[in-house]
Amino acid sequence: MTRLPIVVAIPTKNEAANITGAVRSVIDHFAAVVVVDSDSTDDTRALAKAEGAEVVPYTWDGRYPKKKQWCLENVHPETDWMLFLDGDETPSGELIAELRRIFHDGRPVRPAAFDIPLGYWFAGRRLRHGYTIVKRALLDRTRARFPEPDDLAAPGMGEQEGHYQPLAEPVHRLRAPIEHRDLDPVRTWFDRHNRYSDWEAWLERHPEVREQIRTAKTRQGQIFHRAPFKPLLSFGYSYVYRRGFLDGRAGFDYALAMSFYRWQIGVKAREAAAAERPTD
Repeated sequence: MTRLPIVVAIPTKNEAANITGAVRSVIDHFAAVVVVDSDSTDDTRALAKAEGAEVVPYTWDGRYPKKKQWCLENVHPETDWMLFLDGDETPSGELIAELRRIFHDGRPVRPAAFDIPLGYWFAGRRLRHGYTIVKRALLDRTRARFPEPDDLAAPGMGEQEGHYQPLAEPVHRLRAPIEHRDLDPVRTWFDRHNRYSDWEAWLERHPEVREQIRTAKTRQGQIFHRAPFKPLLSFGYSYVYRRGFLDGRAGFDYALAMSFYRWQIGVKAREAAAAERPTD
């Protein structure tokens, strides 16, 4: 079977629970599969190598470029196209078939990037409704780059680019999903989002940087970025408007978890604002 002319980059740190499935899902279909690992202390590197992936070490120097842009600049630069997967993600069979139709039809690929929906799993269940996540995960590195907002002093994200999209034009949205299924305990989701909320709360106190990031979000993300009452809006949008209730308890739990995440951001931002006020 002819391999797709795409390099798969999987940025990792301590993904031993997930990495075997991620590598197996792509190793036979793409030109190269590279795990870019940040000093994992578990068996991530050994497990990835056992499945045939290349493993490249990565240590962040505290400046830009951050990890994904570094991958664009350094990992198999001879191949223009790169697909980013998290260590707990696998492309669906339908997505691989869709990519074959695009990249093997003999015509130049016009888009500079592709947005791909996520098939999201939460607490062990595949969510069919509710809030839809879309990632700009497939990039032509000659026509796409990650922005460099002035957020290096912010807590929460560290070596990885924040919650914004790489910049590219034009962009096309694919139909088939990447399956995002984290096999770690659900507490790790809360651990991650606690850190992410530190970054988001810092942005609330730095509106000039917040505006830089707003322009690098999807249209839906830009609208929500400016919306008031985000915790209530998030729950209502996911659970009611997008019918998350049809996913049963998992749909309720996920809508509530995302609402709690938005609430955390607000609480942390208000706390920081209070600490900055002068006292008599």
